[in-house]
Amino acid sequence: MMEKLYEQDSLLRSCTATVKSCTEDKKGFAVVLDRTVFFPEGGGQLSDRGTLGGTKMTYAAERDGDVIHYCEQPLDVGAQVEAVLDWQARLDHMQQHAGEHILSHAVWKLFGANNVGFHMGERLVTIDLDKELTAAELARAEDYTNEEIWEDKPITVSYLPHTALPQLVMRKKNEKLTGMLRIVTVEGGDICTCCGTHPTRTGMVGLVRINRCYHHKDGCRVEFLCGRWALEDARSKNEYIWQAGHLLSMKPENVPQGIGKLQEELAAQGERLKVQTARLYELLAPQLLAQADTDEDGIKYVAVAQEDCSAADARLLLNKLLAGERTVAAVVYRSGERVNYVLGCGSGTGADCRVLCQLAGELFGGKGGGSQSFAQGGGAYREEWQQQVRDLQKSLRKH
Repeated sequence: MMEKLYEQDSLLRSCTATVKSCTEDKKGFAVVLDRTVFFPEGGGQLSDRGTLGGTKMTYAAERDGDVIHYCEQPLDVGAQVEAVLDWQARLDHMQQHAGEHILSHAVWKLFGANNVGFHMGERLVTIDLDKELTAAELARAEDYTNEEIWEDKPITVSYLPHTALPQLVMRKKNEKLTGMLRIVTVEGGDICTCCGTHPTRTGMVGLVRINRCYHHKDGCRVEFLCGRWALEDARSKNEYIWQAGHLLSMKPENVPQGIGKLQEELAAQGERLKVQTARLYELLAPQLLAQADTDEDGIKYVAVAQEDCSAADARLLLNKLLAGERTVAAVVYRSGERVNYVLGCGSGTGADCRVLCQLAGELFGGKGGGSQSFAQGGGAYREEWQQQVRDLQKSLRKH
């Protein structure tokens, strides 16, 4: 069996190993060694990465008791190679994992909440709890966790038979586990079965910072970061708040109130713009209808190209054009690299907007749908889109 050095010494950064096999697959070159310092992804913890014999090792996974190392280049079977960890990545992962243990112990000890799910991604760590906690309770748990870290308590790994579990005070016990179990213990704190790597003392975690919590299933999901990730996250958010304060010409602590005031002003301006737009369309609609194609039954056909227009504005203008009922109308407007269109017809026109939408789709290379009286869609922007609108107006009458 492969010698898994990371299980006994999480601070070991490199080792010399012999290549037992090397095969190519879709993830790269899968290398098996006789011994390794690389932790394979598992138990919620991300895989280590680093180099093997100087070639980049991007991912490690466990298969049938062996650790498979995925490398960018092949290695010769039987060769002696140096396995070197990306130590910063290992430390980051250990900080998150140990921080998760201590935080999970805190919410269990203080509030009887059980961790029923753990996920570690790049710069995102979550635990799922089986009950909801208030912001004040989470703050208490966060304080408790960081006090455990700052006391710099030993974190130890031991191996015990499953029959010894009843004698341990653990926040969760998996009764299905049998045989010799790996136990990770924070002195005077958390005791948990775990296969992951952890620092030797809580002080190496640095700090734990809860970012947010929200309802999830029958409990809540807590997002947090530890150590360097927590520091860099706080640093970037601090920079964001200072930049926002600079833009608003106010102190960082006043930014929330400033944004609230700005939202109120924008909402008021939006309402004034709506009123002005409605007045503009009241004047514009009769002019457009006066220029529309009219058939022998008095039905008007009009297609309008609007360069500066929102979806709501397009609907508003369409309704103004349809106010006379005996009208078939299309409002086409550009939105970035898209050209969108809304189509409507009055009850006495005999037109079907579903058919017209298919026609518009052919002209603009787009898709859409709707009902007999209203339809909408869109396609990719083309420089000649306004000419296509004129073509659409000619086609409305034919259909």
